[in-house]
Amino acid sequence: MIRGFRRWSIAAKLFALQFIVVVALTATAVAISWADARADVERDAAERSLAVAETLAQDPFVIESVQTSDPTAALQPYAVSVMDAADIDFITVMSPDRVRYTHRDPAEIGRRFLGNIDRALAGQSFTETYTGTLGPSVRAVVPIEDDGRVVALVSAGITVSNTQVALGGRIGTVLAAAGIAVLLGGLASWGLSRYLRRVTAGRGAEEMSRMFAYYEGVLHAIGEGLVLQDTSRGLVLYNDRAAELLGLPPAGVTAGEVVALSSLEAPAVEPAVLELLASAEVTVDEIVITPTHVLVVDRDRVVARRGARTSGPFAGTVTIVRDHTELQELTGELATMTTLSDALRSQAHEFANRLHTMIALIELDRAGEAAELASSELELSQQLADRILTAADEPVLLALLLGKSAQAAERGLRLDVDVPEHLPGGAVPPRELITIVGNLIDNAMDAVAGLDPSAQWVRVGVEPRHDGGLRIAVEDGGTGPGGAGLDSSGPGGAGAFELGATTKPLATGAGSPELGGGRGIGLALVRQAVGRLGGTIAVDGSRFTVDLPARVTDPRPEAVR
Repeated sequence: MIRGFRRWSIAAKLFALQFIVVVALTATAVAISWADARADVERDAAERSLAVAETLAQDPFVIESVQTSDPTAALQPYAVSVMDAADIDFITVMSPDRVRYTHRDPAEIGRRFLGNIDRALAGQSFTETYTGTLGPSVRAVVPIEDDGRVVALVSAGITVSNTQVALGGRIGTVLAAAGIAVLLGGLASWGLSRYLRRVTAGRGAEEMSRMFAYYEGVLHAIGEGLVLQDTSRGLVLYNDRAAELLGLPPAGVTAGEVVALSSLEAPAVEPAVLELLASAEVTVDEIVITPTHVLVVDRDRVVARRGARTSGPFAGTVTIVRDHTELQELTGELATMTTLSDALRSQAHEFANRLHTMIALIELDRAGEAAELASSELELSQQLADRILTAADEPVLLALLLGKSAQAAERGLRLDVDVPEHLPGGAVPPRELITIVGNLIDNAMDAVAGLDPSAQWVRVGVEPRHDGGLRIAVEDGGTGPGGAGLDSSGPGGAGAFELGATTKPLATGAGSPELGGGRGIGLALVRQAVGRLGGTIAVDGSRFTVDLPARVTDPRPEAVR
């Protein structure tokens, strides 16, 4: 029975519980009303009996009759008439020694009165419930006095059976009201149970509890951020991963509470995140860049369910946040390595052609011209190779510069590299160097491509700082972000580093920045990397200057790396 009850739905359990409670309360109310009504009836019977007995005790006729030689002859007819007129079951007039002068049953006249008379003999009137010759009754006993002397006693009463008849008339109304209360309570419980059955899909409490435990576990176990918001954009629920990626309070949302966006203020929460959460528009693979993460956001609208085929009004949104920071950085590194590979392959073909030319010159007995051709082509590459050998403490940076030099030569651009003879190793994490330097050079080369040949140059300078960090400067022959229409007047040229900010024409079919191939994301990644390292970036025309303090370890958490 208990196991079967546990399988009931919440609606069925609630209906049964409410119905039982309604019946129990109604039964309690009926019992209280019955007891109160019975007390009222008995009290009324006692008051009527006392009033009749006191009236008879003060009647001169009764006082004179009890002192005659035959009190019964005068008092019995009189008592019968009073009983009929006052609707009293019995009136007994007796001597002080309990001998009856009158009684409802004439056969009882002359016999002794059953009950308590001591208080009456002492001159006090009282009422009591007592079982006499007529059965249980509510009666009053009053002394009959003449000149302060008790000469007789009179008792008047109503049997309990007659009080119950009077009680039955009153309790019928109580029972009718109780029946109506049970009916209305049952209907209300039934209506509420139907509503709960609809909103809980007929599930039981244990099933709902298990579902909640499962969903809670899944919510906090998934590697993606999940944010639920209501129609006013308040945060209804978000998991630990969403708190980490979006910079939200780690405590999450307490059940039943809603965190208003107005309580999340910058700089505690990034403006880009606040803008993201304030929007209710459906989005697919939208990119949001924060100082520590590159996020891909998907948002869908939630509607209230009204039936199997119909949907109700807008109820809120569900937002999925994925971390593509490492993917985007690896994509940039792969692009750099691919560019270097393509440049080297192209150079191999070019060197093969030049080698054939030099062989032909030698065969033509023009060795001097062959040597001059060979030395002129190897000069720049040899200089950079020598730098790598002499500045071995920071080989990643110089290898990157060598690759970018080959890429610039391939594109017909001039890349000037100013690197000191020795760079301290480990000043900046290699991955961050690739992100910062690679994107700045790529942006500079893209900016001067297509310009007048005299402006197709890029200059890169790297020098150690006094605190052990690095200063990186990248300049090109273009007009810079300000001359291309981007706002670079803010601190550090902030407008040029916003997501989507670009001076390059969009590729065919590219309407917005996308991971791995869109426009306007490189400088945003540079800003992110510089921010992680605690550095600064400044823009002066087409010159970008990055100051990075010394940092031996990667600042990102282990989960990101």
